[in-house]
Amino acid sequence: MFATPAYAQAAGAGGAESALTSFVPLILIFGIMYFLLIRPQQKKAKDHRAMVEAVRRGDEVVTSGGILGKVSKVKDNGEVEVEIADGVKVRVLKSTISQVISKTEPAAS
Repeated sequence: MFATPAYAQAAGAGGAESALTSFVPLILIFGIMYFLLIRPQQKKAKDHRAMVEAVRRGDEVVTSGGILGKVSKVKDNGEVEVEIADGVKVRVLKSTISQVISKTEPAAS
C-alpha cells in the first residue's frame, strides 16, 4: 500500500528526462502551426500592404465591399477617390481595396 523509499528514489531520477520529452511534441506542434498558418498569413498581409501602397491614379480596383471603379485621386491620409460611374466618385480607405484589376503604366520622366 505504501511506497518504499527505494521505489520513491528511482521515480525521481527519471523525472527530469521525461519532462524534456513531454515538451518535444508541444514544440513540434508549434513549429508546424507556424509554417502552415502563421507564416503564410503574414506573407499575404505583407503582399496586400505592398499592393495597396502601389495604387495610383488610373488603376482599376475592387473594394472589399465588391465595388468596381477607377482610382481618380490618391490622398495622403490613407484614402482613395474612386470613380464608380461617370461623375460618381466615392472616397474609400486604401485598406479596403482587395484587388487591383488593371494597373496603369507609370508616366515617363
